[in-house]
Amino acid sequence: MKKLVCIILCLAFLSLSAAAVLTSAAPPVTVSAPSAVLMHSSGEVLFEKNAHEKRPIASVTKVMTLLLVFESIECGNLSMADMVTGSAHAASMGGSQIWLEEGEKLSVEDMLKAVTICSANDCAVALGEHISGSEDAFVALMNQRAAQLGMNDTTFKNACGLHEEGHLSSAYDVALMSRELIKYSKVSEYATTWEATLRGGESVLNNTNKMIRSYNGMTGLKTGFTTQAGYCLAATATRENTGLIAVVLGGETSESRNKDIAALLNWGFANYMSVVPTPDMPLMPIPVRLGKEKSVKIRLADAQGVLAQKGMEITKNITLEKEVKAPVKEGDRLGTLTAEQNGKVLCEIPIVAAERVDKMSFWDIFIKLLKISTMR
Repeated sequence: MKKLVCIILCLAFLSLSAAAVLTSAAPPVTVSAPSAVLMHSSGEVLFEKNAHEKRPIASVTKVMTLLLVFESIECGNLSMADMVTGSAHAASMGGSQIWLEEGEKLSVEDMLKAVTICSANDCAVALGEHISGSEDAFVALMNQRAAQLGMNDTTFKNACGLHEEGHLSSAYDVALMSRELIKYSKVSEYATTWEATLRGGESVLNNTNKMIRSYNGMTGLKTGFTTQAGYCLAATATRENTGLIAVVLGGETSESRNKDIAALLNWGFANYMSVVPTPDMPLMPIPVRLGKEKSVKIRLADAQGVLAQKGMEITKNITLEKEVKAPVKEGDRLGTLTAEQNGKVLCEIPIVAAERVDKMSFWDIFIKLLKISTMR
């Protein structure tokens, strides 16, 4: 009996010890900044620390400003060649700037470069005024777009990020708008430019994000600093088709901020990858009833990469129609490839008709029956 009691006590102790180890397990990555997020390009969050804490974000604000400018270009309301005139208000911004003069005209493209590369406050405000007529009207547009993106922690008060009471966002929201901005290829082109010139070579733009030269795969995006916000950075990087967004807010120094960003990205690339699941075996044609062809060829629909953990098996299951009735249009959904990992569904990719199969006419059926009878 004593032995049994001892065994039970030992087992209980071991269980408690194991539970203690599990609950006190170190997080996957250590970040010194008060707020951070690591997000995959699909939008899935891989790591978070006070992700929804509302904080000033300084010039990281310009991610939204840039997004609205690029969206305005995309919908045809603006072009890169359009000339923007600097107002007295824009010229008065201070902080990071290109010393825009009242009445000075620069192209949209030049101003975009200035905002992206050297975080020019004056150009950010000038672009906003050009699009909406005033900075206040543009800020209203910024908040409207933030709401559309689900940025529930965010309130913008200006277009450039200079400190203003109530101008707040969160690491998660910054990741959301960064994910939207990097859909435009020009952004990465500008954000990875180390040095550029304006005004016929008279003005030199130096990139505020020094990590574009020190971190392998870095594609952008936007730095920020004020005394109130601390050192902030929304960083994007891609390796082997895996895109990650790392956001750090409130760093004590630019060095500690960059160290946190590198730690987040390193951990993400070491543990995750983007994959496009494909069938393990060729997809065989599906029989077509009353079709001019006996069967229809099928293919996997176009799919984007999905997030998967490295070192873990991905299981794939295919479901297909046993038979389809004509007519069949190219692109008709005829099945699904489901990919799972560790019991979690990664994606469901449609399997579609790769060709068109028309329905047999009355005469087609008659001729077919005639051939069959003749063969007998």
